Amino acid sequence: MLLLGASVATIWYSLPLIVSVSLVCAATRHELMKPILQHAVRFAAWVLGFMAVFVGLLALLGRLQ
Repeated sequence: MLLLGASVATIWYSLPLIVSVSLVCAATRHELMKPILQHAVRFAAWVLGFMAVFVGLLALLGRLQ
C-alpha cells in the first residue's frame, strides 16, 4: 500500500510538465493569449488522455502476470 502511495505522489510531478509543454507548444503556433490558452487546454487534455490510456494498459498488463 505504501508503494502505491509513493507512485501516486510521483504522478503529481507530471502536472507542471504538462502545463509548461502545452503552453510552449501553443505559443509557438499563436500570438494572441486567447488562442494560446485554448490550444494549450486542448493539448493538455490530449496528453492527459494518452497518459491515462497508457497507465491503464500498464495496469492491465501488470494484473495478467
